Amino acid sequence: MTPHQALRLVLVGLGTSVVPLDTAVNIAFPKITESLGVPVEMIQWVVICYVLTYSSLMLAFGRVGDIWSHGRVFRVGLLWSGVAYLLCAAAPNYGSLLFCRFLQGIGASLIVSCAPALVTGLFPEERRSRAVGIFTLMYAIGSAAGPLLGGLLVQFWGWPAVFWFRAPLALIALLFAEDTPAVSRTAAREPLDIVGAVLLTLGISALLLTLNRLQHLEGQEFLGVLLLATATTSLLGFVHWEDRAAQPIVNLGLFRTGGFAGLNIASVLIYLTSFSVLLLGPYYLVRFTGLSVVTAGGVLSTSFVGSLIASPLAGRIIERVPAGRVAAFGALVSAAGLVLIGGWEPETAGQTIEILGSLVLQGFGVGLFQVAYMDIVMRTLPRHRHGVAGSIAMLSRSIGVVTGATLLTLVFHTIEALRLAEGDMSASFLTGFRATFWSAGVVAGLAGLLVLFATKRSR
Repeated sequence: MTPHQALRLVLVGLGTSVVPLDTAVNIAFPKITESLGVPVEMIQWVVICYVLTYSSLMLAFGRVGDIWSHGRVFRVGLLWSGVAYLLCAAAPNYGSLLFCRFLQGIGASLIVSCAPALVTGLFPEERRSRAVGIFTLMYAIGSAAGPLLGGLLVQFWGWPAVFWFRAPLALIALLFAEDTPAVSRTAAREPLDIVGAVLLTLGISALLLTLNRLQHLEGQEFLGVLLLATATTSLLGFVHWEDRAAQPIVNLGLFRTGGFAGLNIASVLIYLTSFSVLLLGPYYLVRFTGLSVVTAGGVLSTSFVGSLIASPLAGRIIERVPAGRVAAFGALVSAAGLVLIGGWEPETAGQTIEILGSLVLQGFGVGLFQVAYMDIVMRTLPRHRHGVAGSIAMLSRSIGVVTGATLLTLVFHTIEALRLAEGDMSASFLTGFRATFWSAGVVAGLAGLLVLFATKRSR
C-alpha cells in the first residue's frame, strides 16, 4: 500500500468511526432524561429513531453509492452527520432531540453504506480479506472507545458533549477525503430503483419497530398488528418488484441459492447473541463486583478489545483458510465465551480474571466471524455492487441487535420472574442472567453450524 492509499484508509476510518462512537450516547441516558424532564422509559426512542432510520436506508444508499460514487455518498454523509451532531447537542427539548436523531440516522446510513466499499476499493481483490479485517478493526475501535469517552464527556461537559465531540471528526475527514475513489462508469449509468427503495425502507422500518414493540403490546395489540401487516406487505411488495426490476437494488436470487440466506441468518444470530453482553453485562458488573459505573464500562469494553485483536488476524487467516470455516470457528468461540460469562460467580477468587478472559474470548470470536462473513458477502457480489454488499453486512448487524434487545430481555425477565417468587432478588437476577447467556451460547453455536452448512452448499 502506498502512503497516499494509507492516508485514504486513515481518513475513511476516521469518518467511519463517528458511527460506532454512538455507543457513547448510552452512558448519557440518565443525564438526558434528567435534563429534558422525560421518564426513563421514554429514552428508548432516542435509540429507536436512530436505529430505525439508518437500518432502513442502508441498502438503498448502498445502491446509490454503487451508481453515483461511494466516495461522494460517503462525503455527503460526513457533512450531514457533522451538522446533525451539532443539532442534537443543541436540542432544546425531547421532541427536537428525537427529530435530530432521525437526521443523525440518515447521516450514519450514508456513511456506513459505502465505507466497506471504500476500504476494499483500496486493496487488490486478492487481498480483500485484509481490507475487510481493517474495516472491522476500525469499527471495533469506535465501539470500544464510545463508553469510555462518553463517561468522561458527560462528567465534564454534560450530555450534549456525546454528540458534538463527533462533529469535528466528521468534518476533518470530510476536508481531507476529497479524492476518495468512485465506482466504475458502467455502474454509474444504471438507474436507481426508486420504488424498490421506498418499499424496502418502509418494510425494514416497520419490521424493526414491530420487533421492538413485542415487549410492549399489552393494550396496543392493534398497533402491533398494523406494524406487522405494514412490514409484511411492504417486504412482499419489495420481493415482487425486485424480481421484475431491470436494475434491482439487490439481486434476490442470491438469497435463493448457494446458502447465502443461511449465512445472513447466521450473522443475525451472532449479533443477536452478542448483544447480551451490552444488555445484561453492565447490571452484573455494577451489582456483584463493586466496580464503579466508569470502571464497569471499561471492563465491558474488553469484549470489543477481543474483536480488535481478531480483526486483522482474521484477514490474514482467510488468505489461507476458507472464510466459511473461519466464520464457523468464530461463532463457536463466541458461543464458548457466552457460556463462560453465564457461569460468572459473585465474590469468588480470581473473578476479575475470569470476567476479563470470558469477555475477550467472546469478542474474539465475534471479530473472527465479522471479518469472514463480510469477506464472503463482498466476494459474492461483483465489485461494482460492493455498496450493496457492505450494506447487507451492516444491516444484518442492526437486525440482530434490535431482535436481541427484544428476545433477550424477554428470556431474562421471564426466567427472573419465576425465581423472584421466592423473594431473593439477587438469586433471581443471577438465574435469569445465567439462563440468558447459556441460551445465547447455544444459539451462537447453532449459528456456527449453520455457517458450515451454508458455505458447503455454496461450493
